Amino acid sequence: MATAEEEVPRFTLRQRLALWLVSWAGHLAIRLIGPTLRVTVSIEEGGPPTFFVRPAVYAFWHRCVFLATWWYRELEVAVMTSRSFDGEYIARIISQFGYRPVRGSSSRGAVSALIGMRKELEEGRSAAFTIDGPRGPKYVAKPGPVLLAQKTGLPIATFHFACADAWLLRSWDEFMIPKPFSRVLLRVGRLIQVPPDLDEAGQQRYHAEMQATLDRIRIYAEGHVSDRRED
Repeated sequence: MATAEEEVPRFTLRQRLALWLVSWAGHLAIRLIGPTLRVTVSIEEGGPPTFFVRPAVYAFWHRCVFLATWWYRELEVAVMTSRSFDGEYIARIISQFGYRPVRGSSSRGAVSALIGMRKELEEGRSAAFTIDGPRGPKYVAKPGPVLLAQKTGLPIATFHFACADAWLLRSWDEFMIPKPFSRVLLRVGRLIQVPPDLDEAGQQRYHAEMQATLDRIRIYAEGHVSDRRED
């Protein structure tokens, strides 16, 4: 498996300094803000019994990386991260929270990354995709989870975080950084079981189901997060 320490692209001195700074700042921000958040978990009817099942193939939107890193920490989840500059600092940050970065993306190293993710699943861990990353378009799912679920027989699990009060970066995904003490709603979707003997048309049907589930839970979470009662 390619980890954060293996198959890392070469960066200039300026990029290495920037990576150190961004990784340090990102880790510190998650450590400081995460414990203050008031998170409510909501699971769709027919969904899993808890917010986390193992092993499973997880899919979520790129803008939720901050909250997902905090909430699912120390569960040894394998996460596909790109070999780009952005992917490198994300890999460095999540490694400090118990995640297992697997190098690759939809555009570079996809086959080797899927093999690495499959190995992680076969060893009993869960694997996760920021499914519209690394560069978008925002809220348009890529097919990786469907292919992996088909090969392994494991379900696709989806989730979305909505935050009542957050900073949104001016990036392609409008990356979300929750403000301290914000209310957060985690919406978990129904599991999607992908049959092993699908043709291309069948794969497209399950891809469409995954996209619809991600859209549905996002709309629900963003529409209800401000209505949640404080614990």
